[in-house]
Amino acid sequence: MSSKLFGTDGIRGRYGKFPLDEKTIFATGLALGEINAKTSNPNVLLGMDTRESGPEIVQILAAGLKAGGAASEFAGVNTTPGIAYSTEYGEYSMGVMVSASHNSFEDNGIKVFDPFGYKIPDEEETRLEERILGLVAKGVSPSRMEGEEDPQIVVDYVQHLLRDCDLPPEVKRLKFVVDCANGAASQIAPLVLDSLCLNVTYIAQEPNGRNINLDCGALQLDALSKQVVATKADFGVAFDGDADRCMLVDEQGIPLNGDNLLLLAAISLKKSGYLVGNTVVATVMSNMGLELALQKEGSRLVRTDVGDKHVIHEMLRSGAALGGEQSGHIIFGDLATTGDGLLTLCMMLRILAEESVPCSKLRERLQVLPQEIISVRVSEKKPLRFLPEISQLVSNIELELAGRGRVNIRYSGTEPVVRVMVEAERAEDVVRHSSEIAGLFEQHIGI
Repeated sequence: MSSKLFGTDGIRGRYGKFPLDEKTIFATGLALGEINAKTSNPNVLLGMDTRESGPEIVQILAAGLKAGGAASEFAGVNTTPGIAYSTEYGEYSMGVMVSASHNSFEDNGIKVFDPFGYKIPDEEETRLEERILGLVAKGVSPSRMEGEEDPQIVVDYVQHLLRDCDLPPEVKRLKFVVDCANGAASQIAPLVLDSLCLNVTYIAQEPNGRNINLDCGALQLDALSKQVVATKADFGVAFDGDADRCMLVDEQGIPLNGDNLLLLAAISLKKSGYLVGNTVVATVMSNMGLELALQKEGSRLVRTDVGDKHVIHEMLRSGAALGGEQSGHIIFGDLATTGDGLLTLCMMLRILAEESVPCSKLRERLQVLPQEIISVRVSEKKPLRFLPEISQLVSNIELELAGRGRVNIRYSGTEPVVRVMVEAERAEDVVRHSSEIAGLFEQHIGI
């Protein structure tokens, strides 16, 4: 069946409308309750970011879980990695985070973690989705159940970050700005950073339920860049709404994305002997420049489909200790089961302190190859093997690039669109090749 509920990162949509209407939310809780009722300890941890719809969704989920035979505990406002960590190390059969990550406040979402703190795999999502839709079709009567927040859950997560990061004293000479996105990090980032007596300034730290990610956060770096330059800070960092990703800007206000952070983390881990197999896992969206830079350092890049859960799956399969996405989800496999913006910040603080050079010099270690992405609306999502003229053109281009560039063709999972991406060392080659491929798609299956 085609997915109606789960996307690349759980269930997500506009609150009050399918798939986040009250009946579907309640059915989700009920289905999860049925699953957890079969375990020895049917107790589900619930957390949320700062969206105004969060408390209502949590209450509906809690009522559904109870109707399905499971108990629930409420972590209050927490980060997604905070819920993942507490699920793994607490006495919980599952964890659920209510968040729409980088989306605006009108949206929300539901992310599900197994008892080991990992996002449930696609096959489990499919079975869960079938059960949820079946319950909705059969008819459910939504209700709500309030739960008492346990503040110790956040405290335990903060202590984990402080303990496992073990930052050197040199970090205290760094001056930096933190953009909390008016999200989950607004409360938790100061608990971590202020306890270390660091020289930090916070912005976008006053959530009101409706300003999460509004002109701030990991996808909108202008305010952070201006603040860093104005205050002559060493760097700045921005989280998204649930703080499972982060982006940096250097002292000049120029961004460092997930590819930059992966390269810096890989170099650091390799020096200390913790880069297992000299391998980094990333998605098809990471720039070819990352792959070439890692090769220069004696490491290799393994690519997966888009989505941090695909990265994590490959890390578990191969034993890799580091993975992530260009969007800023960085996964340190020895310390976390998902992307963690605060953990990534702590690792970057260590690197900046140890390297003792301006952040811009670290940014320059990644030479980004020119890239072009062209989206073409299509009448059908026909596999490339049934489009021989396009397949032959792609093969010819890849032969010409000779490992110093790449072509990626990907159909959108939500739109009638094919995305043609080309990277190469010369910008003119990128434009020429991407236009050629897109033109053939328009000719054969365009609308």
